[in-house]
Amino acid sequence: MTRGFGQYLHLYSKTVWDQEVESALHASGNILDEKTADINVRFRRGKTEAELDQKQGRVTIEQHLLDYAGINHGLVAVRAGAYWRVLAAETDT
Repeated sequence: MTRGFGQYLHLYSKTVWDQEVESALHASGNILDEKTADINVRFRRGKTEAELDQKQGRVTIEQHLLDYAGINHGLVAVRAGAYWRVLAAETDT
């Protein structure tokens, strides 16, 4: 799980992160490209890994990510292709 582009989180499976996100973050090839560096920082800053709860398939979201996304009570998870967007239930994003 990591920060999204807005005030929400992205939840990726380990496979999707390793095969798609990592390769996309390295795609520029230019280590001095500021836009690529900014995206790398955004996606890697605060990134966490967690195992699913074996009984109910739940995952724990660390407090710093909840704070970033403004999630205080309920949340909504919306599938966005190969990943999930997780946001506060009271937002319109």
